[in-house]
Amino acid sequence: MTALTERVQNLGAPRILILGDLILDEYVLGDVSRISPEAPIPVLDVRREDQKIGGAGNVAANVVSMGGRAGVLGAIGKDRAGDRLVELLETVGIDTSPLIVSKNRRTTIKSRHMAGPQQLVRVDREDRGPLPGEASEQAIRFVRANVGNYDLLIISDYGKGVLTRELLTAAIEAAKQHSVRVLVDPKGSDFSRYRGASIVTPNRAEAELATGCSIRNTVAGTPRIDDLVKAGEKLLAECDLEAAIITLGKDGVFFLTKKERVPVIIPTHARQVYDVTGAGDTVIAHLGLHLADGASIEDAVRLANAAAGIVVARLGTAVVKREELLDVLAVREPRRGKIIQSHDDLDRTVADLKAAGRTIVFTNGVFDILHAGHVRYLRDARASGDFLIVGINDDGSVRRIKGEKRPVNPIEDRMSVLAGLEMVDCIVSFSEDTPLALIQRISPGVLIKGEDWAEKGVIGREWVETHGGRVLLMRLEPGRSTTNTIQRIIDSYSSPNNQK
Repeated sequence: MTALTERVQNLGAPRILILGDLILDEYVLGDVSRISPEAPIPVLDVRREDQKIGGAGNVAANVVSMGGRAGVLGAIGKDRAGDRLVELLETVGIDTSPLIVSKNRRTTIKSRHMAGPQQLVRVDREDRGPLPGEASEQAIRFVRANVGNYDLLIISDYGKGVLTRELLTAAIEAAKQHSVRVLVDPKGSDFSRYRGASIVTPNRAEAELATGCSIRNTVAGTPRIDDLVKAGEKLLAECDLEAAIITLGKDGVFFLTKKERVPVIIPTHARQVYDVTGAGDTVIAHLGLHLADGASIEDAVRLANAAAGIVVARLGTAVVKREELLDVLAVREPRRGKIIQSHDDLDRTVADLKAAGRTIVFTNGVFDILHAGHVRYLRDARASGDFLIVGINDDGSVRRIKGEKRPVNPIEDRMSVLAGLEMVDCIVSFSEDTPLALIQRISPGVLIKGEDWAEKGVIGREWVETHGGRVLLMRLEPGRSTTNTIQRIIDSYSSPNNQK
């Protein structure tokens, strides 16, 4: 059982207050088979209409679906949409007593008209002005009087006007007085509104807008780690944060903590993306839930990332249940035991590991005649993460590198011996002279090489570090090497005492 799986299985029921913009999401679903004679637009034949909880309410729904307790503080209108939203919230077990009903403000409705998976148009009905004075004062009074009764405060800002600067300041100050962490899913370019919060979770575009830092791509098309660090450092300083988390869509999640200042990118799980609506709600809900339950920031980010990978495969706002997250965390074994024979098996194994939030460690070598130095090296490598993948040169590659007399043992035997070691999780062979292509395919969280590579330059270092991983050089056992072992055998059997 992994540490993340155990954490989810033992998850308690933290009480979380969600403050923010409430939205009723409508979905008008149908088919398109013709173009309107009135204008060059498709005609949608409606088959079904659904209504779902959106905005801050969806954050609360994600909390309760995992067994947490949630109260939601926001504003709705005195209208039919508001009544329907309250009904949906209460049906899933969300505490609606903090809600504010405003006669001068209508409930926000987002209507999405869809033909299959294709969204044709979205119709918004909303008031975006600041929350009226009396309603805002009511929200301030509630948060000051009650935030201490919660384990964590989540601020879900959709830019609809509910979160005035006065309300945000009062909420953050009251939470700090009660030692309650504050997480913010932000909106807009002025993040000074959230100063004093514990964590903010902008996406890449929002982080660029708020910090003025351009986050460029590497040659491989992924965000540059140095640009992410600049943006993260600026967020930490300007908002006085405990941690800055930047969601990167298909490239995962980046985070930087004020205490450790070590940048980390957690890759996303490769899956079919159907609809990204509400993915940010899932991320911040799971972050808050696991942090309130005592998880480290890294574990909470890994779990939130895995949960987001589930909801993007569904239509509209969605929630994740504990059983579903546990299924994702249950990493499948390679089809053929430890020895991986195909790229498909390797890709599937790596994807499952990353979705489960496990740190992949990679090292490589010939491993022709296994000795005590190898065993210690592999044991230390395995201790550097959660899952050790060993790349091993095939016979042709070994001959090109070490000469025609090597390897002593064929690739099948060398892989079988490695598979018998408990610290090795899986083995994959490669035919190139270097493991660079394999490293790029796996993109491990930790790349291990012996300390003798310090001066030669570690192959794959740039790729791994660019993608948020680390490179570690392991101490080698003096005098322990395959070459020395072979030479001792030759010397021993060529000695006159051994001649017949």
